[in-house]
Amino acid sequence: MDPLRSRSVRRRCVAAIASAIALAVALPTATAQAASGPSGIAAKGAFLLDSGANHALWGKEADTRRQMASTTKIMTAITVLDKRGVDLGKKVTVKQSYRDYVARTGASTADLRTGDTLTVRQLLYGLMLPSGCDAAYALADTFGMGNTEAARTRSFIAKMNKTAEDLGLRNTRYDSFDGISAGGDNYTTPRDSATLARHAMANSTFATVVGTTATRQKAVNVNRTYYWDNTNKLLGSYQGAIGIKTGTGTAAGPCLVFAAQRGKRTVVGVILNDPTNRYPDAARMLDWAFGTKTALKLRRLPQSAQKD
Repeated sequence: MDPLRSRSVRRRCVAAIASAIALAVALPTATAQAASGPSGIAAKGAFLLDSGANHALWGKEADTRRQMASTTKIMTAITVLDKRGVDLGKKVTVKQSYRDYVARTGASTADLRTGDTLTVRQLLYGLMLPSGCDAAYALADTFGMGNTEAARTRSFIAKMNKTAEDLGLRNTRYDSFDGISAGGDNYTTPRDSATLARHAMANSTFATVVGTTATRQKAVNVNRTYYWDNTNKLLGSYQGAIGIKTGTGTAAGPCLVFAAQRGKRTVVGVILNDPTNRYPDAARMLDWAFGTKTALKLRRLPQSAQKD
C-alpha cells in the first residue's frame, strides 16, 4: 500500500475510535443501561439482581434516592427476624392506639381488633400480606425499647437504620416503621432495595410469609379469624414468582419489590415510582432476565382485600 494512503487510513481509524469513545463517555449512564436491558420500563427507578450470584443485571437510575412507601415493611419484618433468638410465638395484644393510628393516617390495615392477642409470626403475615400499618405499629411497639410507645417506636426505627447500615445500604434511610413518612426522610434506591430483598429472602420465615397469596390466622385469645390477601398481584400470576412487597404513596408512587425463581436461578427486581403499571413492567424485567416471554394475567384480589 502507498505510504501516504496507509497513513490516511490510520488517521481515519484513530478518528473513528476517538469519536466512539467520546460518544460512550457522553452517553448518560441510565441511557446506556437501558440500551442493553428490558425495553419500555416506565418506572423512574428500577433494578434487577441475580440473587444467587449477587450480580447486578440491569438498572435504571439505580442509585437515585426515592421514597419507597410500604416496601419499607421489608425492613420492618427483617429487623424483627434478624433479632437473635426472636420468639415468633411471642404473644402481642392489640392496643386501641394501633387502630387509632391507622384511622388517623388513612393507612392500609390488617384490621387488628383491640384486645385480640396474636403471635409475632401472625403479625408478620398481617404486616406483609395486607400491608397492615397496625401490624407494623404492633411490632415496632413490641420490639422497640423505652417506657412509652413513642420511645419504643423511635427505638425500633433506629434499629431499622442500624440494620441498613450493617447491610451496607448507604443510600437508604427510614423515618417510619411502615413507610408513612411525615418528613419525607424515608428513602432508598433500587440497588439498595434489591440488596435488602436478597438478604430478606434468605430468611426462611420471611420467604414463607411473602410467598403466601392468602392466609387465615386465628387470634390466640378469642374466637376470631383474620383473612388476609397478599396485595402483590405478581404472586400467583407470573410463573416462578415468590414474593415480595408492594408499596404506594403520594410522593413514592406505585412501587414493587419482587422476586422469581426459574430452576435454580432466582432474580430479584425493584420498581420505584412507576407511573403506568408496575406489574407488566416487573414481568418484562423478569422475562428479560430469564430470556422468556410471558402473557401476564394478573391474579384478582377480593373486593375486601387491601390495596397497596
